[in-house]
Amino acid sequence: MAKRITIIGVGYIGLPLAIMLARSGYEVTGVDIDESLVKSINKGTLRLAEDDINRALQEPQVRKNLHAQKVPCQADTFIICVPTPLDKKKKRADLTHVKNATKSILPFLQRGNLVVVESTIPPLTCRETILPLIEKTGLKVNRDVFLCHCPERVIPGNLLKEIVEDDRIIGGLNAKAAQMAKKIYSSFVKGNIYISDDITAELVKCMENTYRDVNIALANEFAAIAEGLGVPIIPAIELANKHPRVNIHKPGIGTGGHCIPIVPWFIHQVDPESTRLIPTARLVNDAVPNKIASQIKRAVEGISKPRIVALGVTYKPNTDDTRNSPALEIIELLRDDGYQVDVYDPLAKGYKYPPIKEASKGVDCLVILVEHQVILNELSKDEIKIKKGMRHPLIIRFFSEVKYG
Repeated sequence: MAKRITIIGVGYIGLPLAIMLARSGYEVTGVDIDESLVKSINKGTLRLAEDDINRALQEPQVRKNLHAQKVPCQADTFIICVPTPLDKKKKRADLTHVKNATKSILPFLQRGNLVVVESTIPPLTCRETILPLIEKTGLKVNRDVFLCHCPERVIPGNLLKEIVEDDRIIGGLNAKAAQMAKKIYSSFVKGNIYISDDITAELVKCMENTYRDVNIALANEFAAIAEGLGVPIIPAIELANKHPRVNIHKPGIGTGGHCIPIVPWFIHQVDPESTRLIPTARLVNDAVPNKIASQIKRAVEGISKPRIVALGVTYKPNTDDTRNSPALEIIELLRDDGYQVDVYDPLAKGYKYPPIKEASKGVDCLVILVEHQVILNELSKDEIKIKKGMRHPLIIRFFSEVKYG
């Protein structure tokens, strides 16, 4: 049994994977360039918004089998879990981190090793980018070294549960690679594991994120139309969804996170001629923060030098993840137009969070951008006190049936 596993990148994706593999008995080395993260993992002092990860990191089996460091080392299996950002000008995947991660393991590759890419990548990346890098060592993929794509499917806020229960796809460059990877993932995955080829696995992951993006864009267009007609959108969607074959998503303040605003462009880059709906949906969703900022500005018209407090900066509720957060974009747009906006978030680092009734004293407008449960609890408990302390009792929530102000 391949016992030694090195994971390149122990962030939102790599750390839960490292924990599960260590819990399963593998000797796991987590590699990351973030020295403070490395130290926190080794000391067991890492504190994330997800309590189950913090608890799992303290388990004796995990403490015994998981070690973090800044540079790779020899292993039987190497798993790449680094980000794949978007080149915003070219609208193409920036594979710099993936390439660097691959290059970092080359000095340690040996015959019989398995390389797994969990990072989200455009179709053909394994064959056209990673395979040539590996073969520069003189080792041949499918003969000496084996290569797979096993795309992650977890979502911040529920990482450990999803990494265990979600179905997984393993796309091997050959059957042996796929079976090697399946043996490893079977040690902790309770969902189904499906075997495919690498290109299919790459495409499927991109399709999953693009499906969400396109359907969110449709919901956001419906919301814009409903606003113009003076129709509340949430009840309208609920009624439409009474149809047995309709399932309209809920609109939002924009799309965020590492995948949904980025990955659809990965499909577009490999076949621009066939992708017309996908980039249109991207443009629709990218325009939403501007529309939300405009709604906030209209709400405070007539108030001299309005003071605004915005609650929530993460890209979705109940997580500390601020990557590509539309809330942050909205706040920046308001500030760029000269509005005074104080910002708080109970989960995101760097956004000190006082009780809402304290933060809103003398304020003209309280905007709930991200509905963390702790925020909703405070609103429910202290609504009257909050309004009494405000200069203007204007509280705005977007696309919620509960009306304030």
